[in-house]
Amino acid sequence: MPTNLEISRGTVRKPLLDVAADMGIGPHLVEPYGNAAAKLSLDAIDELAARPKARYVVVSSLTPTPLGEGKTTTTVGLGQGFAHLGKRAVIAIRQSSMGPTFGIKGGAAGGGYAQVVPMETVNLHLTGDLHAVTGAHNLLAAMVDNHLHKGNALGLDPWSITWRRVLDVNDRDLRQIVTGLGGRQDGIPRQTGFDITAASEVMAILALCSSLRDLRNRLGRIVVGYDRDGAPVTAEQLKAAGAMCVQLREAVKPNLLQSVEQTPVLIHCGPFGNIAHGNSSVVADLVGIRCGDYLVTEAGFGADMGAERFFNIKCRASGLVPDAAVVVATVRAMKVHSGRYRVVAGRPLPDEMVQESPDDVYAGAGNLRRQLANIRAHGVTPVVAVNAFPGDFDSEHKAILDIAAEEGVRAAVSTHAAKGGKGAAELADAVAAACEQPAEFTHLYPTDLPLAEKIDVVARRMYGADGIDLSPLARRQLDTYTRCGFDALPVCIAKTHLSLSDDPSRKGAPTGWRLPVREVRASAGAGFVYPICGDMRTMPGLSSHPAAEHIDIDESGQVVGLA
Repeated sequence: MPTNLEISRGTVRKPLLDVAADMGIGPHLVEPYGNAAAKLSLDAIDELAARPKARYVVVSSLTPTPLGEGKTTTTVGLGQGFAHLGKRAVIAIRQSSMGPTFGIKGGAAGGGYAQVVPMETVNLHLTGDLHAVTGAHNLLAAMVDNHLHKGNALGLDPWSITWRRVLDVNDRDLRQIVTGLGGRQDGIPRQTGFDITAASEVMAILALCSSLRDLRNRLGRIVVGYDRDGAPVTAEQLKAAGAMCVQLREAVKPNLLQSVEQTPVLIHCGPFGNIAHGNSSVVADLVGIRCGDYLVTEAGFGADMGAERFFNIKCRASGLVPDAAVVVATVRAMKVHSGRYRVVAGRPLPDEMVQESPDDVYAGAGNLRRQLANIRAHGVTPVVAVNAFPGDFDSEHKAILDIAAEEGVRAAVSTHAAKGGKGAAELADAVAAACEQPAEFTHLYPTDLPLAEKIDVVARRMYGADGIDLSPLARRQLDTYTRCGFDALPVCIAKTHLSLSDDPSRKGAPTGWRLPVREVRASAGAGFVYPICGDMRTMPGLSSHPAAEHIDIDESGQVVGLA
């Protein structure tokens, strides 16, 4: 099979104005960025509002291994699969971060014959949105430090400042830094640090806003720290929000590309999947929902994380209601959740793990059952997508299908990476049937529930915990956020994505444990509060042999080594 890059370069692409026309979008709403990508005007949201809504499908997964289980590839494959049923679909996914692209994970726009093209454009800068987020975020950081240097009229407590800087690169040496070193004119020394751009609250805001005005208002609500009386200090008070919004006025527009089979793809925003909600933008969905028979989008990590946040944070912001949810399962992830094997990114799978063993698959069923229950807890019908890998055995696929049947859930083996949309046609048929099933979407908790109780509901119902344990610091912070009026916000629990619990080594569906909440932070602009359960790395580091070592330009000017 050719490499992803070879497949991408061999793809015949349709002119983007024609792709937009297939969506019913006129050329006056399309702003080309070269011949590979385009921006769509936000005017499309109002112009298309009278059209019927597409069926809305979110793709999630069981708890993944460090290698990922192919949610994006499945999302793209499913979107292509609908065409083989005579249906029109639009795909909406997150933007790639260059940190992982040059790190160990590689690009993030599908693979094989279920990918977004051209691969180089998708994974390297695209239309510059991430750089705009970086610039807007760091402008606010500069104005915070300048405010301290110029007299601190707002009485901002330097020890309470939570606003760090960001960069779209994996660089562990920037996690903790000291700024303001030098002389008196070089600022006030204080400890701070860098996060990766995907972890910026500005990125989360961009993904959740519904218009340019909404973006401006959310930026103004960003809390950078607190004054000496404990009152929040905002970007609006620092008079930074307007300039930040100006930097983002192009980035707020969704990007239009296409898959290898010319299916329309909206790629927009890439909020971090741990401390943020891990979903692509609301504005992309507000456009895509009026442009076909199905809108297929993706939620980061397992259904306990990305899908839960999709339902309780993103759907609250957009007002859209999902019709079905796909839970991606792989043989390797099922075997890992048996507790018998350990997978490490960058290393080959254990020899015993690649041997035929449907018993190992059955032994990992608990995690899949829990994630299906997590979807159903929101009144949404799940479908299991068995993402087939070349080394899998039919008996192992059958084991997953049997587990799904025991749960009364539709399921299909999908070979989209090798066969494109044709390989996902059976999955598309199952999803189409699920969308027609009567359902009543519901949020997991009401917004007027106290913050601590919201955290407890998610821990018990999504993760299977016996409850939560709040540290003294977390209790004080929750009291502060309640006093500041943040108690009506939803919660976005930051924990490992490698386990239903807070411990990445605990596989399957652990029981008899409680979720420890170390601290709680507020993303008032984005509109959620995030409890931190465990050690969250918001600035990744590079591996011993990062992907950057293999990426280069050949003599003809073509990119090589991109994975």
